[in-house]
Amino acid sequence: MKLSEIQRLLDAEVLSGHEFLDREVTNAFAADLMSDVLAFVDDKTLLLTGLTNPHTIRTAEMMDIHSIVFVRGKKPDEETLRMAEENQVVTMTTKNIMFVASGILYQEGLRGAKIIHK
Repeated sequence: MKLSEIQRLLDAEVLSGHEFLDREVTNAFAADLMSDVLAFVDDKTLLLTGLTNPHTIRTAEMMDIHSIVFVRGKKPDEETLRMAEENQVVTMTTKNIMFVASGILYQEGLRGAKIIHK
């Protein structure tokens, strides 16, 4: 699924990486614990989270995640957005709660990330 389609489905505001909305993701993972993200994602994963601090971008960088949707209308600070831009990470915000955002994407065919390590 293209990120532009995710933006449309979630009625999301793009915060960084506008030029990369043609990227595709094959699955999604929803979490606020970045330690969980380390165990469950691959490079085609969309991360849905309410955590808006720089640690989220660092985790994304480490796991080669290139797209993040912040839920509940949350927006990161300028430092975090600058880090996202530097790492070419698309960030968006949606007013949907995590459960609803995940359900919308699942209904449209995006599946959950597979466990890559236990």
